[in-house]
Amino acid sequence: MIKVVKKASVVSALLAVVFMAFQVLADLYLPNMTSNIIDNGVAKGDIDYIWRIGGIMMIISVISIIAAFGNAFFATRESQRLGKKLRTEIYKKAENFSINKFGNYGAASLITRTTNDVEQVQRVMQMFLRLMIQAPIMLLGASFLAYQKDAQLTKVFLVVIPLVIVAVGGIMYFAVPLFRSMQKKTDRINLIFREELTGVRVIRAFNKENHETDRFDQANRDFTHTAIKVNTIVAFMMPLMTLIMSGTNIGITWFGGQYIADMQLQVGNMIAFITYAMQILISFMMLSMIFVMVPRAQASADRINEVLEETPDITDKKQPEEISLSKEEATLTFDKVNFRYADADSLALEDVNFKAKAGQTVAIIGGTGSGKTTFANLLPRLHEVSSGTIRLNGHDIRNIRQHDLRELIGFVPQTAVLFRGTIRENMRYGNVEASEEQIWQALKIAQAQDFVLEMPDGLDSHVEQGGGNFSGGQRQRLAIARALIKAADLYVFDDSFSALDFKTDANLRQALQQEIQNAIKVIVAQRVSTIMDADIILVLEAGKVVGKGTHKELLDNNKTYQEIAYSQLREEDLK
Repeated sequence: MIKVVKKASVVSALLAVVFMAFQVLADLYLPNMTSNIIDNGVAKGDIDYIWRIGGIMMIISVISIIAAFGNAFFATRESQRLGKKLRTEIYKKAENFSINKFGNYGAASLITRTTNDVEQVQRVMQMFLRLMIQAPIMLLGASFLAYQKDAQLTKVFLVVIPLVIVAVGGIMYFAVPLFRSMQKKTDRINLIFREELTGVRVIRAFNKENHETDRFDQANRDFTHTAIKVNTIVAFMMPLMTLIMSGTNIGITWFGGQYIADMQLQVGNMIAFITYAMQILISFMMLSMIFVMVPRAQASADRINEVLEETPDITDKKQPEEISLSKEEATLTFDKVNFRYADADSLALEDVNFKAKAGQTVAIIGGTGSGKTTFANLLPRLHEVSSGTIRLNGHDIRNIRQHDLRELIGFVPQTAVLFRGTIRENMRYGNVEASEEQIWQALKIAQAQDFVLEMPDGLDSHVEQGGGNFSGGQRQRLAIARALIKAADLYVFDDSFSALDFKTDANLRQALQQEIQNAIKVIVAQRVSTIMDADIILVLEAGKVVGKGTHKELLDNNKTYQEIAYSQLREEDLK
């Protein structure tokens, strides 16, 4: 918790404390003046004294109001700034996670940490700058002033304060574990809700709406029951404190009345003593509220720190090598490359070797789980090689800044992702300075020009989140165009032709061959027809390269390639 709060601004926090100090001092001084008015003004019938002291009380009250406003303003501003800073840092940290690190947390948990957990820390930060400062000062000040008014009456607190401690301690004992569990239950709700939103087509296709509704209801009920239970427990605090405060008033009035009858205490002092007693009990109640909220915020702070303190497994060298766009001289080399997933028993890729130069097409084919996507993810360093070397233009990619490396790569992931906005905005995601002509040229190569022209608003046509208003083939072609609009030495297509029909696939490959001649193209594919014209074809099986060569060479000599090829196409089509 302390590590998170350290990110707050010292200046705003100090101003909040200063204003709170003024407010508490004013609030503590007012009961003493009330006592003077009763004993010296009302009792003696001195109207001028009452007006004079009353005027001073009004001024002090205005000062208290201004101080309270100043404290609330700076406490709120600082808590919101802290929240903004934490959200930004979590976002930036998650943005730099490798695929493995991202998978360890999951999208639902990261969203909860960025929203709900940060909100809990914000709330406690605000309470700290208000109640946590106010309560101790008021408690100590009111206790001292009450003792000054009458030392004998302070014996009432010997009974009252232990009762308050027992009541608050009991509530905390039962409430704190429940508060901690609520954060994990929030994660569970977000996870199920996110799965339902992203998998809505599958859910409807299998008529599993009722099953998913029941699953969500169960998680929702679990969270609701816990929340009701913990809030019911906490709700006991107010009536308990009210009961204790009422009992305190009765005790002070009972004993104070006897002291007044014995001429040992003035009426004004007893009124002031009652006010100070209420301030003492309210201080305890404020502290108890903080003690109840802090454990929940502590759990949230731990979850935030877990993300912020995560050590990146893919980092840049302190003195990275410089690299720039090469085009005609571009080269790509895999030299004894091995890769193993974290905690995996076997290698996902083993002893991969090949070399390609500008203008060539490298194709990767193999069965499901053979390591094709892993191969593609190694190129932009979304995964880091376990051993061996990948060189781009003669540079080991581990010695290049990740930003510089990715500037030289046009990447189309296995799942075509489009962002909410327009087609033009999505295209310029690949190249911010792309001209209208460059956008249309990229769309033309990607075989997307025709359907974009048919849309009413052309390039300014709306794109829903994830490209939901486009078909799978249209999303793939737009994603391909977005990569092609970028000047690069290496273009990587990770099974990004899978939703295209054979004619569109053929036209797209022909356009790539004609238009992209000064860069290396890496195509990961399931279909043999997609990679028949590649200069180098790597056949993967269980992470190992079991074949390397052209289509003709592999068709003649490689059993694995033959099995894949003949399962998809007729012999005359293959030759």
